[in-house]
Amino acid sequence: MTIAPDLVAQILRLHTVEKWRVGTIARQLHVHRDAVRRVLAGNCAPVHTSPLRASRIDPYRPFILATLEKFPTLTAARLHAMVAERGYVGASSHFRFLVAGMRPRPAAEAYLRLRTLPAEQAQVDWGHFGHLQIGRARRPLMAFVMVLSHSRMVFLRFFLDARMDSFLRGHALAFVAFAGVPRVLLYDNLKSAVLERVGDAIRFNPTLLALAGHYRFEPRPVAPARGNEKGRVERAIRYIRDSFFAGRTFTDLDDLNAQAQRWCLGTAADRRWHEDGTLSVRQAFAAEREKLLALPVHEFALGERVAVTVDKTPYIRFDLNDYSVPHTHVRRTLAVLADEHTVRILEGTIELARHDRCWDRGQQIEIPAHVHRLVEHKRAARAHRACDRLAQAAPAASSLLERAAARGDNLGSITAALLRLLERYGAAALQPAILEALQRGVPHPNAVRLALERAREAAGQPPPVALVLPEHVARRDAPVRPHALGSYDRERDGQHDGQPDPPSDPLEMPDD
Repeated sequence: MTIAPDLVAQILRLHTVEKWRVGTIARQLHVHRDAVRRVLAGNCAPVHTSPLRASRIDPYRPFILATLEKFPTLTAARLHAMVAERGYVGASSHFRFLVAGMRPRPAAEAYLRLRTLPAEQAQVDWGHFGHLQIGRARRPLMAFVMVLSHSRMVFLRFFLDARMDSFLRGHALAFVAFAGVPRVLLYDNLKSAVLERVGDAIRFNPTLLALAGHYRFEPRPVAPARGNEKGRVERAIRYIRDSFFAGRTFTDLDDLNAQAQRWCLGTAADRRWHEDGTLSVRQAFAAEREKLLALPVHEFALGERVAVTVDKTPYIRFDLNDYSVPHTHVRRTLAVLADEHTVRILEGTIELARHDRCWDRGQQIEIPAHVHRLVEHKRAARAHRACDRLAQAAPAASSLLERAAARGDNLGSITAALLRLLERYGAAALQPAILEALQRGVPHPNAVRLALERAREAAGQPPPVALVLPEHVARRDAPVRPHALGSYDRERDGQHDGQPDPPSDPLEMPDD
């Protein structure tokens, strides 16, 4: 940094004429001490210094320097213990400060600028972009990033995990976006690519090798502690954080990925190409795309595949949620094949169920036919099913049923009444009404109904419309008056004398 001539003259005058010290000049003129020393050294002015006082560490300095030269990573705490055994009585905190100035520094390393041929290499890595709250589940937001080393074309795709199936899906989507495959893919030493590394011996993840065999590319890890070898993808992730993700709003993961795709094809592709400032990344990629390897005819089989065991209830547990299966397959081991949107449950090659994937946690995703068939198969499950439905819609219903059972009430009628209230008023209104009835100490459906009506009137809402049954169902439930069977007995015994039979109901006597 160049110091103004007037400031140089002022520093020299204060030091030589006024006899100010370096620290005083730096404080008063608001400049750094080193700047003051450079001015005085450049003009050959003597610097006024006070003689250094002897330090307690001076007798131990040769020992510390020799030890650090032999063991450069030895901690200051261990060095303090060693010199304390030799008579040092200084405090450990000040000792750490002194050792930091004595510790040898590694020599600065120069790096060659790496250049790659078109379509020769791409670099791959994950980027962590915080978390998303989906219901009760807190999911990590992970960005799969692939950068073509020559043209710097970026592919970006967000996932809610960094599992192997997401890693492979990111590759397949990137190859489709690039309309080709680079010959070499460079990875950091992440577990999705490298399972084990001892020196030059590398054991790749077999699933990644299967993907590489399908698309005909060579996976290649960078050397340990050589982040400069994949600097293109590291800079791309930093560029994504600053240019795309900062301050961005989105509704869900699909919306975020749609915005990321537009950004990659727009802003990121229109930036200046690093090799030639007269070209854009889009233009460099157009020339590189012609030299990429062609995509295979068939797609690679993607999806997370895990084995699951069905317990005594017809549900499988997958990724924090329960998915229904036919009740005929309890106590069996099945396979789950899942992607971002669908969960398929298989037995061998037979698909038993297909569900929309839920990214929440603790949810119960059902196919109504599975439950209906189980209820038909086991009629006794109806009451339990009603209680489960109530507990799912209004958790306070379980407490109400427990207190009603302690009073000796009929739980069947109470459950049926609560289900009718659920159908008419909905789960959002039923839960606070049950809590109000419990607070009043009346665990009965009538108290719940009164609370629902009070809340409805307070909100100014119209009365709920009662469910109208079909005609054949209403006719089935109509009361039927049984016919008197006495006439059949008399006719069988030969006692019928031609007179009309007396009416079965005394109130229906004929008029005189």
